[in-house]
Amino acid sequence: MLDPSSSEEESEELVEEESGKEPLAPAAARLSPSRPGESPGPGGGGGGGGGLQPGGRAGGAARPASPSPSVASEKEKDELERLQREEEERKRKLQLYVFVMRCIAYPFNAKQPTDMARRQQKISKQQLQTIKDRFQAFLNGETQIVADEAFINAVQSYYEVFLKSDRVARMVQSGGCSANDSREVFKKHIEKRVRSLPEIDGLSKETVLSSWMAKFDAIYRGEEDPRKQQARMTASAASELILSKEQLYEMFQNILGIKKFEHQLLYNACQLDNPDEQAAQIRRELDGRLQMAEQIAKERKFPKFVSKEMENMYIEELKSSVNLLMANLESMPVSKGGSEFKLQKLKRSHNTSIIDMGEENENQLSKSDVVLSFSLEVVIMEVQGLKSLAPNRIVYCTMEVEGGEKLQTDQAEASKPTWGTQGDFTTTHALPAVKVKLFTESTGVLALEDKELGRVVLHPTPNSPKQSEWHKMTVSKNCPDQDLKIKLAVRMDKPQNMKHSGYLWAIGKNVWKRWKKRFFVLVQVSQYTFAMCSYREKKAEPQELLQLDGYTVDYTDPQPGLEGGRAFFNAVKEGDTVIFASDDEQDRILWVQAMYRATGQSHKPVPPTQVQKLNAKGGNVPQLDAPISQFYADRAQKHGMDEFISSNPCNFDHASLFEMVQRLTLDHRLNDSYSCLGWFSPGQVFVLDEYCARNGVRGCHRHLCYLRDLLERAENGAMIDPTLLHYSFAFCASHVHGNSHHMAELLGGSQPSTDGEGGKVSQSSAAEVETKKDSKKESKKRKDSKSQPNPEPKRPDGIGTVTVDEKERFEEIKERLRVLLENQITHFRYCFPFGRPEGALKATLSLLERVLMKDIVTPVPQEEVKTVIRKCLEQAALVNYTRLSEYAKIEGKKREMYEHPVFCLASQVMDLTIQNQKDAENVGRLVTPAKKLEDTIRLAELVIEVLQQNEEHHAEGKEAFAWWSDLMVEHAETFLSLFAVDMDAALEVQPPDTWDSFPLFQLLNDFLRSDYNLCNGKFHKHLQDLFAPLVVRYVDLMESSIAQSIHRGFERESWEPVKSLTSNLPNVNLPNVNLPKVPNLPVNIPLGIPQMPSFSAPSWMAAIYDSDNGSGTSEDLFWKLDALQTFIRDLHWPEEEFGKHLEQRLKLMASDMIESCVKRTRIAFEVKLQKTSRSTDFRVPQSICTMFNVMVDAKAQSTKLCSMEMGQEHQYHSKIDELIEETVKEMITLLVAKFVTILEGVLAKLSRYDEGTLFSSFLSFTVKAASKYVDVPKPGMDVADAYVTFVRHSQDVLRDKVNEEMYIERLFDQWYTSSMNVVCTWLTDRMDLQLHIYQLKTLIRIVKKTYRDFRLQGVLDSTLNSKTYETIRNRLTVEEATASVSEGGGLQGITMKDSDEEDEEDD
Repeated sequence: MLDPSSSEEESEELVEEESGKEPLAPAAARLSPSRPGESPGPGGGGGGGGGLQPGGRAGGAARPASPSPSVASEKEKDELERLQREEEERKRKLQLYVFVMRCIAYPFNAKQPTDMARRQQKISKQQLQTIKDRFQAFLNGETQIVADEAFINAVQSYYEVFLKSDRVARMVQSGGCSANDSREVFKKHIEKRVRSLPEIDGLSKETVLSSWMAKFDAIYRGEEDPRKQQARMTASAASELILSKEQLYEMFQNILGIKKFEHQLLYNACQLDNPDEQAAQIRRELDGRLQMAEQIAKERKFPKFVSKEMENMYIEELKSSVNLLMANLESMPVSKGGSEFKLQKLKRSHNTSIIDMGEENENQLSKSDVVLSFSLEVVIMEVQGLKSLAPNRIVYCTMEVEGGEKLQTDQAEASKPTWGTQGDFTTTHALPAVKVKLFTESTGVLALEDKELGRVVLHPTPNSPKQSEWHKMTVSKNCPDQDLKIKLAVRMDKPQNMKHSGYLWAIGKNVWKRWKKRFFVLVQVSQYTFAMCSYREKKAEPQELLQLDGYTVDYTDPQPGLEGGRAFFNAVKEGDTVIFASDDEQDRILWVQAMYRATGQSHKPVPPTQVQKLNAKGGNVPQLDAPISQFYADRAQKHGMDEFISSNPCNFDHASLFEMVQRLTLDHRLNDSYSCLGWFSPGQVFVLDEYCARNGVRGCHRHLCYLRDLLERAENGAMIDPTLLHYSFAFCASHVHGNSHHMAELLGGSQPSTDGEGGKVSQSSAAEVETKKDSKKESKKRKDSKSQPNPEPKRPDGIGTVTVDEKERFEEIKERLRVLLENQITHFRYCFPFGRPEGALKATLSLLERVLMKDIVTPVPQEEVKTVIRKCLEQAALVNYTRLSEYAKIEGKKREMYEHPVFCLASQVMDLTIQNQKDAENVGRLVTPAKKLEDTIRLAELVIEVLQQNEEHHAEGKEAFAWWSDLMVEHAETFLSLFAVDMDAALEVQPPDTWDSFPLFQLLNDFLRSDYNLCNGKFHKHLQDLFAPLVVRYVDLMESSIAQSIHRGFERESWEPVKSLTSNLPNVNLPNVNLPKVPNLPVNIPLGIPQMPSFSAPSWMAAIYDSDNGSGTSEDLFWKLDALQTFIRDLHWPEEEFGKHLEQRLKLMASDMIESCVKRTRIAFEVKLQKTSRSTDFRVPQSICTMFNVMVDAKAQSTKLCSMEMGQEHQYHSKIDELIEETVKEMITLLVAKFVTILEGVLAKLSRYDEGTLFSSFLSFTVKAASKYVDVPKPGMDVADAYVTFVRHSQDVLRDKVNEEMYIERLFDQWYTSSMNVVCTWLTDRMDLQLHIYQLKTLIRIVKKTYRDFRLQGVLDSTLNSKTYETIRNRLTVEEATASVSEGGGLQGITMKDSDEEDEEDD
């Protein structure tokens, strides 16, 4: 282990320097009062001798510099007291470290647990800032990590909500935040986002989740090499699990503040690397505890128990615990190593004390019980003296152990007889005979055996030299080489149950009755049974043995009359004395030390050389014949460590010492790099368990101290796992109230074995089982506890006694724990931020129920628990809302300071100016109603965020109690009621008839209606009552505004299509109708709708800019109606009856408005037609097409704006459809009548050529006369061409401008039919007259072109080839034939033939 000899001088110099720095320490140590229950051990006052002179010199040096003697003396006194306390604390820690070192060096009760949950590395403030910077760099695009918009949004939300949260900063400060916590929060944060993403073929949601987590890890890790981080995590995890002894020593040096050289001195002086010494120390301690128990029983100095009957039980518990430790020690192997040999256990009664094992009639050893097994290594190196053999002769050696097999070396030439061959043997002989023979091969033909040249027989012991030596061989008389030597090494290993061996002189009363030199072996049969055995050569069983139970070994003077031996010692027992003697002093010291460990005696023998040295003045030089252990003891004494090493552990108050070491260990644990939450590391649990078991620390005391320390840390802001508190509290409660049955049920029958005193239970497994049983089987336990009888008072740690101090401390801690738990539940958002640590809230609730129990048998009524938690959550609502309001105010101020400060200041000045002009009372007020409303909306967003986080991260409480969700709903209602006060105050100061508060309603209502528990709750109904009148007022004003805008809009309507108005739409303002604050709703799509919350342009509005549509008034009307209905629909009014009322009213209003629009358009259509021309110069104006398009839009919008599921509204909607259809028919009829009027005008012109009229004769004569001199155009073609041009232009305009094909088809059908009817009527009136040639030509052209043009427009053949058309065609064909006969080609190529073909010449 540690060998300080190399740094001995340096260590001594360090000690001298420290002694110079602390001159008053020895004096302080001498003046310190002794602790209760602690008496100074041997040499305990050695540190105080001569210590006052340095203190006096220090005080005298400070006195001349003092201005006032009284002040100086006070300072010196304070300084002296401080140094005294420090020195006392240092000595106490050194003494404590000695006990801890022994627990680490030779544990026999506890093991390092391997089933504890691995703790994660915690995040420090610097690491949190680094993580923030890395995520900010990613959001700023400064990293190489490729990510989509969805992932960036998720990281942005995580950064804003989690990383920047003050609750996370507080969790980091409390030491409870680990990297795993931040990762789990992000994973939970993105799961909902990923689940809501649309499905993508070939890409599962799990793949997206894993990809996002990989990117998160890359951002979190930054530029660090993942391999280095993995190696570091692996190393830290290994150190977190199992620690070596050296690591444990180093840990507790740091915990107790022990210097390295002090550890080296103590380690060597205590012989911690010697398991035999440590086992002997334990036996002495246990023997002392038994004696102490007998002394307590004899003197009746008991602790104060809750019952007088517990005093006798206390003694039995002390003895029982010691017996249990003795059994544990006896079950240990002799020495911790890899040997296959283990000790034989003695058979003894469980009720018999170990101290009685040495009686003659019990447990006597026989020779067969002492079994030794030795391993021998024989190495043959070379042979010298072979002179008679030829150089090429073959020689070899054989080796054997008496009674064993024989081995042979390789062959070698006589000139070079070297081998280096090793042979391994096993024997049970304590003094074996090893034979080595040298042979040469026989050259004779008849020789049967090789020739033996020489032999050597050795009798090695474990103490024999291990190095190779030359041995003279025994040769035969006729051998020419009489001086043969062989070089060989014989190593004989000492078995682990053999503690010492060697030759001694001995004489006794019952054994070894003759003074004779024998070979002795000290054999350990078990941890409590040793035997001194003498052996003869070649014998496996001892010749004689002495069982050392009950003997005391000590040094003695030379005995007269005994010749042989130089250094004497003896073993004494009642009625027997055995005298031993060795040949040198050092061998005697080694024998006495070995036998001292074996006997377990309390008296420690002091060699005469040490006594002489202590009495000598210059005894600093160690004796040459003293062993190395004596040298280390001398060094420890030189540095003042002897009092700590030689002190008797039974004289110390281990309860207070353990309290100190547990407190310091907890401080060390909370300050290390792990997020432990109060859980000790496996190595720390192991040492504390071993300390409690070895030194008899009561389990209840241990856990009470642990609870007190944990409560202190938790009250000071550290994060402590409530599961850990639950386990320790359950342990103490079960001990104090005495119900082991309940504890066994809680632990599921799998409670680890305890030591009977220290309550040694694995922290992780017991606590986990504890909480699982509490949460899952609580109701079952309550029922069982009522029906089952009270079990006998037996405690979980096997201790049935309860002291008054334990009970009082338990009640005090119980009250402190209750207050702490109620405070944590009240501040659950801050004590368990984002649901971390995982399961902590659930464990806290379960622990509170346990704390509220009067005992561990009677369950607490659920209503009582519910009442306590309800009160906590009511207080939590106030705490959460108060902090949230403060946060909102701070955030608002920051936003005003950092976001456009100049603009904010200017807007405040403008608001001041406006308010001053309107109301003198508002002078100097910076907080305007609009600002209050804005702050309220922001506060509402934070309120919703808090409630969502409560549901997401703190719903685990329902796993502990089924009614937790109900209490959380009450908590949410209380929380919202506090917000309602501020909301009502903000809404009260809003001016009348303003609608900026609607976003507040939408925000809150959208959240509340989606929450099953809060929907139509108290706050939700209050919100509805608050905004219902506002909605009704808003709809009333909007209805009046829209109605008046229709009236004024149609009065000023130009009937230009919307397409020509699109560039001017943002500037079109509708009349304000003199109503206060009524939204104007201009068609302002790019800029949004002013004063209209949450309005967005309808989906069909996008088509306005791509095609012709209705008029500006109609489009504005439809947009307003749709926007109003969309707004009301987006309110998602939660009360079904009122919501249906609003919907019905808006549908009816839309029907009325559309009806008014249709009627006004009909009137305007008729007026517009009346103002147009009746000649063929008539062109269909754009306004006529716009009016048709208004009808088209009205029909389309009525389907959406006026439809409802109820029968009455379906009838109302059908009336609108019928009105639109009737109006369209009327408009088509009016337009066709207009077209017919124009045709009638053309026919009226042709009537002037009727046969028999004066005008007809005059026109015919004029044309004939003129045709003789000039080329006269075809008569009547100008009229026909003008009409055909009119028809074609009208068809093209209507086809291009009107958006409804069905209306166009109906119009063209009716137009064609009416036109043919007019022509047919005109011809019918002239049935008896022959048509004038000019009439015939004109009609043929008009009819022919009309038929063709309407066919091209899609008029059906059935309509085109009607009877009317056939009548006209037949008449004109007859007239054409008649004219051809009479005129002789006067038609000039105009004919009815092929009228359905293209007449390109006429075009």
